[in-house]
Amino acid sequence: MQTGELLALSVFAGVYAFIISEKLHRTVAAMLGASIILFLNVVPWDKVYEYLDLDTILLLAGMMVVVNIARESGLFEYIAIKTAKFSKGSPLKVLLLFSVVTAVVSAFLDNVTTVLLLTPMLIYITRQMDVNPVPFLLAEVFASNIGGTATLIGDPPNIMIGSAAELSFNEFIFNMTPIAFIDLFITVGIIYLAFRHKISTHKKREEAIKRSIMTLNEEDAIKDRVLFRKSVLIILAIVVGFFLHDTLGIKPAVIALTGASALLLWSGASPEYVLEKVEWATLFFFGGLFIIVGALVETGFIDQVAQWMTGYIHSETQAILMISWFSAFASAIIDNIPFTATMIPLIKAMGGSLNTYPLWWALSLGACLGGNGTAIGASANVVVVGMAYREGIRITFMEFLKIGLIIMITTVAVGSAIIWLKYVGM
Repeated sequence: MQTGELLALSVFAGVYAFIISEKLHRTVAAMLGASIILFLNVVPWDKVYEYLDLDTILLLAGMMVVVNIARESGLFEYIAIKTAKFSKGSPLKVLLLFSVVTAVVSAFLDNVTTVLLLTPMLIYITRQMDVNPVPFLLAEVFASNIGGTATLIGDPPNIMIGSAAELSFNEFIFNMTPIAFIDLFITVGIIYLAFRHKISTHKKREEAIKRSIMTLNEEDAIKDRVLFRKSVLIILAIVVGFFLHDTLGIKPAVIALTGASALLLWSGASPEYVLEKVEWATLFFFGGLFIIVGALVETGFIDQVAQWMTGYIHSETQAILMISWFSAFASAIIDNIPFTATMIPLIKAMGGSLNTYPLWWALSLGACLGGNGTAIGASANVVVVGMAYREGIRITFMEFLKIGLIIMITTVAVGSAIIWLKYVGM
């Protein structure tokens, strides 16, 4: 192992150890690691932009501004009360309803945008019902990553895979949506079993919660009707923009920043007040992590690991299992975008001896669902944990890991089995 690879791996392992042990705040650990990588020139300064994913960071920043302004109108409390009334105050129904809504929205919108919009509502509902919000927030995260697996535009790895393998939107619907649907309900079941004592309530208490919820008036939640209408219009415009961004040739980050600027201008909100509430710790965490993972890519470490893996593949069955599981565990600890970029040429190289068509689905499965394994495995995970922390709700790395690994292993096992049955076993 060369000096650069050893340095990159050592910094990555050290930062990860701090995050797991929680001896340092994850943002401090990531910034420290990135500083060491840059100071030692493991990633040259003129290559930082290649690894610092500004699309993700600026998309997050723009949507955080929109959410912070819209929150002042009472929009999220309004939707939360509507949702709670629809569930009639049943914690189990709220869990199922929010999981389904999160998965469906994440299949068509960026996962981070989805959780930025839904997390404030979910926290509000659980507080109104006086139940522990942690299992509901975890279910939201898992559903977001599962929903992103379902379509060509649901998650960046799918966009990359679809482009490289020339796979259509309908092919993703046919191959990945059924897997996502099954995995979603398995996940809700696991969450319920793991947290049933925190989710379930006695019948008398549930009736009291129901009466309390049904007496709420969603109209009373609206603090500023003019801002409410402006927020709804801007958010709808942003959503339409996300759907059309490929046709328009405009990056989602640009759409989010344009929406944020428009709402700031139209609402007359104080920029200082709004920007104070932006999750800066989350944004700097992402920036640091992107540079640290970039060092693993820059030194060739990730490429060597991937090539080592492919040396053990001699059949389609081995390929499906190896790619799906390796992708899942790798994506649980490193960013799935550079990992997917590394795997694409390797799968293409297998085309001389194997049918690569099912392998693309195995890569999509592992890269997208692997994010459920750890608290830093996907952007949505980091955002929800950060938003919860600011609201006084603590989700530790180990608490996430205990349930996240079970979810990841179960859903990847089911998905890889379906792919194998469809293309090899039958």
